[in-house]
Amino acid sequence: MPDRVIRELGLGSPSPALGHVVTVTGARLTATIEEAGAGLALGAIVQLATGRSTVFGLVSNIAAGAPHAVAEIEFLGEIAEGTSTFRRGVSRYPTLGQAVHVASHDDLALVYARPDRSTIRIGTLFQDPDIPVFARTDELLGKHCAVLGTTGSGKSCAVSLILSAILDQHPNGHIVLLDPHSEYAGAFGDKAEILNPDTLQLPYWLLDFEEARALFTAYAVGAAEAESGILATAILAAKKKFLGATEAAKTVTVDTPVPYSLSELIHGIDAAMGQLDKPEDSAPYLRLKARIESLKIDRRFRFLFPGLVVRDNLAAIVSRIIRVPVDGKPITVINLAGIPAEIVDVVVSVLCRMIFDVAVWSEAPGSLPVLLVCEEAHRYVPARDDLGFGPTKRAIARIAKEGRKYGVSLLLVSQRPAELSAEILSQCNTLFALRLGNDRDQELVRRVLPESALSLMNALTAMGGQEAVAVGEGVPVSMRLRFDDVADERRPRSATSRFTEAWQGAPPATGVLEKTIERWRHQTR
Repeated sequence: MPDRVIRELGLGSPSPALGHVVTVTGARLTATIEEAGAGLALGAIVQLATGRSTVFGLVSNIAAGAPHAVAEIEFLGEIAEGTSTFRRGVSRYPTLGQAVHVASHDDLALVYARPDRSTIRIGTLFQDPDIPVFARTDELLGKHCAVLGTTGSGKSCAVSLILSAILDQHPNGHIVLLDPHSEYAGAFGDKAEILNPDTLQLPYWLLDFEEARALFTAYAVGAAEAESGILATAILAAKKKFLGATEAAKTVTVDTPVPYSLSELIHGIDAAMGQLDKPEDSAPYLRLKARIESLKIDRRFRFLFPGLVVRDNLAAIVSRIIRVPVDGKPITVINLAGIPAEIVDVVVSVLCRMIFDVAVWSEAPGSLPVLLVCEEAHRYVPARDDLGFGPTKRAIARIAKEGRKYGVSLLLVSQRPAELSAEILSQCNTLFALRLGNDRDQELVRRVLPESALSLMNALTAMGGQEAVAVGEGVPVSMRLRFDDVADERRPRSATSRFTEAWQGAPPATGVLEKTIERWRHQTR
């Protein structure tokens, strides 16, 4: 009976039974491993015929027993009688004593078949390298995703591969990639708009008040509080001055993205200082003015202070960042490496908030989908509440919780999942986990995974480079895969320095250190 059902379903001829079912629970079963199954390996895919369907499962544990060894098998899904389409879940459970067979190549091809919807190829199946693996594009992008893996596991190459595959099929996409280590500048060829501190425009007036306070006020808590009220009043007055006698001036707030002049801001601070009764109370005003003046002339902050003339070019700024129109460059790579460390979080906050606000206030929310890729995501949305920059965490959290309603999606990338907010990571409906050697990282991943995929996590410490466990709605079924190779010219610049080659080769050329110092002093690459 089982063999006949398997043949009727169009599946491969069953192998000799490796064993028989001895227990069945809601999500798994236990089977004996008899003589024919002596070579059964952890992670193998098996099949059982129920009479109405063929059920597939993953071998998650093997243990010695008497008289036979036993294997725990977690259900993956089934192919119903009369069809050749695999679906998750099991509608009819195997019964005690039913034969368990190793799934053949043809069986696996059906289970991991290309979905009948928009997909991208990302790799091959670990159990059978001849079977390609596809991800569902809409599910991958529409419901957030994450790529996690320790340094050297192939994480950056996996991100490059996934994004390149998406762009190959969707030349009119809108992707914004936050690149903290200048890795991805050459990964996408002429499809990428590269923005760095020399080419980025993010004028100071685009900051909301929390971001402006972090930029302009002192770092000491007491001093910052004293300066905040002064700054808020001066910014609002400067914005109203720019708008003049218009209707917009009546509704403007300190957070409204309206241009204002730095000279008007300083004038407002001077005017408020002039009303003081005691000269000794002028310290916060003077500190605030000194900070603004020092930032304005600091070449490192030139992307925030573009010039003397203030103009309303918000549409042009947004257009360039989210690529409207695309003009053959559907991805924007924002190189954060040259941005001063003390304001990187402010810059990321502005970018994330701006992308979300544009989506929310669009005439037809969701009509301009944008994918935001956050490399080193644990830096911006850390697990601990006392770490990170509050506005940045809130901006990314808002995208994680509400973004899908407005067409803004997240791809979080991190080598330290344990330091990443579990609340935000749990919003990612597709997860690619590469090798993770740290116990805390593994535990965090286990907490956000569905129970049916937990057995795959046991392989996290043993996986090789480019291998990953993929779970969630973006893949047809939970699986272990090997990502496809990435061409050398498309690989991110994230390789570890080769000490032996550098130290055994020719010595550095004359003038190398002098050129390095010159770039350092001029803050230019």
